[in-house]
Amino acid sequence: MYTSGTLNQNPLIENTFLGSKFLSPEYLFNQGSEFFKYIFTEKTLTGFYIFLSVLAIFFIAVIVYTTIRMFEIRAKERAHLKHEIEEYAHNQALKEKKSQEEGVFKNERWKKVLNYLFSINENDWKLAIIEADSMLFDLLAQLGFKGENLGDKLKEANQDNFRSLSSAWEVHNIRNKIAHEGSSFELSLHEAKRVIALYEQIFQEFAYI
Repeated sequence: MYTSGTLNQNPLIENTFLGSKFLSPEYLFNQGSEFFKYIFTEKTLTGFYIFLSVLAIFFIAVIVYTTIRMFEIRAKERAHLKHEIEEYAHNQALKEKKSQEEGVFKNERWKKVLNYLFSINENDWKLAIIEADSMLFDLLAQLGFKGENLGDKLKEANQDNFRSLSSAWEVHNIRNKIAHEGSSFELSLHEAKRVIALYEQIFQEFAYI
């Protein structure tokens, strides 16, 4: 009868798959330790650390360079956009000034209206509206509307023969406020431009300017 010691020493059992040393956790752990000791020596670890350091420095340099380039590109884009806007505004101002100097209007009185409007004096803005209203009176007279004043002529008109009738009434009422209230009537440049723009629409409807 075999004892346990005898059984463990049996060469037939030791050579079987279940008795293989390759399935022993202790053996596998020892072999793994030896392998890592062989691979990760002090020299190889030092080289690995140096490699990681160089790689980190490289990526940091790439990030810093990319960030700087992004700021430079955005600064150039803002400068270019600012230049384009300034150039456009300058060209528009030149065109406007040239058109005024050349007097490219059918009605020279309209040039006078615009000169008043572009003045820095608030009273000239009011004169622009008064002059434009006078032009409207003459236009309605040419169109054959009867009446002693502009209000009477507007009463003769309707939406069929005068599509801008509501705008005409609006600007004429503002003109009357200027005439009746005088210097006490407050008029901003923005409002003056809006009113003159309405007169312009009316005149362009009948090719008057």
